[in-house]
Amino acid sequence: MDCAGRASHLLLLCLLSHTWLTGQSLVYNNRYEGDKVIRIVPKNDKETHELKNMYRQLQVDLWQPSSISNILKGTVTDVHTSSNSSRALLTYLREANIQYRILVSNLQKALEEQSAFRPGRNRRSFSRYDYEVYHPLEEIQSWMHHMNKTHADLISMFSVGKSYEGRPLFVLKLGKKTKAPKKAVWIDCGIHAREWIGPAFCQWFVKEAVNTYNRDPAMKRMLNHLYIYVMPVFNVDGYKFSWTYDRFWRKTRSKNARFNCYGVDANRNWKVRWCLEGASFHPCDDNYCGPFPESEPEVKAVAQFILKRRKQIKVYLSFHAYAQMLLYPYSYQYEAIPNYNCVETAARNAVLALRSAYGVSYRHGPASTILYLSSGSSMDWAYNTGIPYTFAFELRDTGYYGFLLPESHIKPTCTETMLAVKNITMHFLRRCR
Repeated sequence: MDCAGRASHLLLLCLLSHTWLTGQSLVYNNRYEGDKVIRIVPKNDKETHELKNMYRQLQVDLWQPSSISNILKGTVTDVHTSSNSSRALLTYLREANIQYRILVSNLQKALEEQSAFRPGRNRRSFSRYDYEVYHPLEEIQSWMHHMNKTHADLISMFSVGKSYEGRPLFVLKLGKKTKAPKKAVWIDCGIHAREWIGPAFCQWFVKEAVNTYNRDPAMKRMLNHLYIYVMPVFNVDGYKFSWTYDRFWRKTRSKNARFNCYGVDANRNWKVRWCLEGASFHPCDDNYCGPFPESEPEVKAVAQFILKRRKQIKVYLSFHAYAQMLLYPYSYQYEAIPNYNCVETAARNAVLALRSAYGVSYRHGPASTILYLSSGSSMDWAYNTGIPYTFAFELRDTGYYGFLLPESHIKPTCTETMLAVKNITMHFLRRCR
């Protein structure tokens, strides 16, 4: 999700890979010991202004919203603070009589309780591949090769380019192969590295597509009439970094020599109203828009691939976390999109379908209205490129777990999200072409 702000970058650059010592986990070199996640809802403009000033003075990582400038009165602000910053922030909040709630009292303990980091965790063979756990990059890419090999009738695999650090940018193309041209859907996950539920959903989608093709009429129609491009991990360098050095890393891993900072927000780097609202020009900020549009090889590679197929790709779906929202354009302005009625109907029906599984409610609407103004997003870029159905999902939850959504939530999250994705895709096939 676009839920980050100024991070403590000096600390991030000093991180060591996690190790296991005498049976005790030292996840990420124990660097999150004593860190907290605090939720604050400023109730007036005075509190909002004071909080912005306070955050600028402290080394904090905004989980929600995406930047200090997006903090508004009455809106939820989730902030990750170091142990030292926590004391200062809590003292300030108490003295200023600003209401707050501690969501996570010890972030290191919360990390170590996640099964993804437990020593001796059993990795299953592909014949018993576990879709209800988070997987590191190497496992996801090996799984992609396996799916390509074992489901050749429905899946083909290719790379659209390479990342800043030279990793391939793999995509799976789903659909029954035909000589006649077909319309297409693009799905990407993991633009922001720390949002692990995104790649988990992309894997779940592929699994469900091949496993239900012969028994689900809707899936059969989707794969017979469409090609579906699935990119499980967009930000491969950042995702790798989030597993090995910093669980809450958000950006890419490109190097900025002048400021000795790393990374660009890959969802602020697209060539659409670049670096205006909700983005930063400072390389050390987590919503840094980059030195120029499409400066990141990951963004440029995907943009070029989609541009070459913009006459075929009619649906663009991007998966983020967290907030439980289904967003559509625009992000950079409040003006309604030309095909608002069609897209709004699709979104409304999708969230109703999603809620039918477990009763989980999602808000839906234009990103600028129900989230905040932002520029340079992939969703807006895809829409302005000519893709009429463009959506961004903000998956579970609303902040109780935040980016640390437990693995026990993968199955219900993916199950309900599948209903929404199928609903949007079928809506396109039936009505708005």
